[in-house]
Amino acid sequence: MTTPLAGDAVADLGYDGRVAIVTGAGGGLGREHALLLASRGAQIVVNDVGGSISGEGGDAGPAQRTAKEIEDLGGVAVADINTVATPEGGEAIVRTALETFGRVDIVINNAGILRDKTFHNMTPDMFDQVVRVHLNGAFNVTRAAWVPMRESGFGRIVSTSSSAGILGNFGQVNYGAAKMGLVGFTRVLAQEGAKYNIKANILAPVARTRMTEDLLGPLADRLDPALVSPVVAWLAHEDCPVTGEIYSAGGGRVARMFIGVTPGYYNPRLTVEDIRDHFEELRTEAGYTVPNSTNEELAILMAVFEQGAVSPHPGE
Repeated sequence: MTTPLAGDAVADLGYDGRVAIVTGAGGGLGREHALLLASRGAQIVVNDVGGSISGEGGDAGPAQRTAKEIEDLGGVAVADINTVATPEGGEAIVRTALETFGRVDIVINNAGILRDKTFHNMTPDMFDQVVRVHLNGAFNVTRAAWVPMRESGFGRIVSTSSSAGILGNFGQVNYGAAKMGLVGFTRVLAQEGAKYNIKANILAPVARTRMTEDLLGPLADRLDPALVSPVVAWLAHEDCPVTGEIYSAGGGRVARMFIGVTPGYYNPRLTVEDIRDHFEELRTEAGYTVPNSTNEELAILMAVFEQGAVSPHPGE
């Protein structure tokens, strides 16, 4: 299976011999991810339960259609309709990859549902179900793939977060909590997977899908999900040098997002009044750093202690 390429410079990035699991690949973003990876030589497990946007029901059709589309274009794919929402389902999805292709190299955690309500109207079930699919689902599939990845000394994991979690979005407390949870999940995977050549990164897409088409208004026509998939493919490639990072992608624009720490205010005799009097100083975004781990933030704190100044004013 081949995709027309604009020049030889991009033709080098292939996935021959690699096996990728793409969850939620029956349509939308997942389908585009699966098609692109397959077009570059990856063998694909097309996972999708075929449920509604809110997670009800099931239908083998979407997964089977994407798998057939890949095969009709000369690629290799197998459909899988197991749910990501249970440990048993996650194990079954990975078992499909191992039994069909003998290995698993790439996991794209893309499956998701929506049950939007304002917090006042959010029920425990609505919260739990969304977290179960997005956050627990990524855990269930990745956990099952982790051992074969460690044993082979290679793995690439891309988990789909959202600006709704990283930045917040009205009426999506369940979705936002799950999506920000995936940031913490991925940051830890990046650290624990480093010595096994397992890299984990985060995608925050902005794209027209059945989950978003009613929310995007006039922007929808410019937010083709196919314009997000090249970012996923790069993060899943063996040459990708980064791990534990967040990338926003939409409409052809790609940007890194990150969590920074300001220089802050320091006083070993800190009082409530100190916070009041220096609040704007500790909030300033000037001179921030981007720690990559808890230990790196502790190192910043130790440096402040050793400096011994009452307040490290930015610019001094």
